[in-house]
Amino acid sequence: MSDFHGSAKSGPPPRPDRTPPPRTRATGLRHRLAELRGPEVPAKALDARALAALAANPGCRRRAILDGAGVDKTALAGALGAPSAFGQSQFAFMRGNAFEARVKGDGGTELLRLVHDRLDPGAEPPAEAPVPDLAAIGPEGRAARTALALREATGAAAWTLLDHPMLALDVAGSPAFLEPDAVVVHPDGSWTVVEIKSFPMLDGAADPAKVGAAARQAAVYVLALEEVAARLSPAPRVRDRVLLVCPRDFSNLPTASAVDVRKQRAVTRRQLDRLTRIEEIADALPEGTCFAPDRPAEELAAAVEAVPATYAPECLSACELAFHCRARSRAAGAVTTLGRSARAELGGLATVDQVLAAAHGEAGDPADPAVAALRRAAALRAEALDALETPCS
Repeated sequence: MSDFHGSAKSGPPPRPDRTPPPRTRATGLRHRLAELRGPEVPAKALDARALAALAANPGCRRRAILDGAGVDKTALAGALGAPSAFGQSQFAFMRGNAFEARVKGDGGTELLRLVHDRLDPGAEPPAEAPVPDLAAIGPEGRAARTALALREATGAAAWTLLDHPMLALDVAGSPAFLEPDAVVVHPDGSWTVVEIKSFPMLDGAADPAKVGAAARQAAVYVLALEEVAARLSPAPRVRDRVLLVCPRDFSNLPTASAVDVRKQRAVTRRQLDRLTRIEEIADALPEGTCFAPDRPAEELAAAVEAVPATYAPECLSACELAFHCRARSRAAGAVTTLGRSARAELGGLATVDQVLAAAHGEAGDPADPAVAALRRAAALRAEALDALETPCS
């Protein structure tokens, strides 16, 4: 009996299936965001400072889609003819990097000492703590490497310093990759966020506005760390007090303060939960919308105006498009240019013309408290002006 080496059916080999794999929801969203950004334009990473600013104005769909798509808002504002006027100077950037290098020098000995003194004095004093290598390909790879290093350090029951780890946080259905200055793992397995700033602490106190901004930024890192911790069993404790490291007085010597970020964390979490999902905003845009800065100015302006914005004066210190949005808001007579508090007091009256018409009795429901208050104010103003014009007898 001979062995059978042939096939039951002869003929040419079957042609390979050239049908592309089905596009998943995630890949479809990434493709759509790349189209909005511009196919040849690299994505700008969303950092914690931008994320904190986004969370402070959750109703602004314009910022949400631009940040979600990785659009360079500085370049976009310049192309629109309204360049931003804030940001860190090159000198301040270099000074900050030099100070951070000093703080982390010698294997992070001084930084770990500050963490021990300010946050965990009851633990064993840190000696030589390991600093894991977090290098990997791409932000996803670095985030995975960071999660692995955190898990290993938590089980080691010793001080560990993670220098510039990469964390991922879901923002309106799109992942944002964040890079804190440092994360310290304590001997008890808890985790602490370290924020290093170049503004000074004078006599143990720093500028409250700058400390508040740093606390909001650190709260974003705490939220991202909590997502990593939730994937471990048992989940390590992410400390709600972060370490803020600054230069002491006018020197380059580091000092530190523990900052409680529970309030900032709760506010940021609540605001992020209110953000409209990125895909919902993208689906509502006209076909062909693109925010690439090299597009004609008219086309670019139309693309930006296709996404509703929620402007407030606070945007001037937090968003690169603030000047553009302010000009459009003023041109439309929107009451948001007067501030969030005034906007809230005016209820359903969205424009200055509507406010004036309501005050003069030309429009508005008299039962509306805002309309009634405006008419009372207008009547009092008229009485005061009449009294000034009436000559004294």
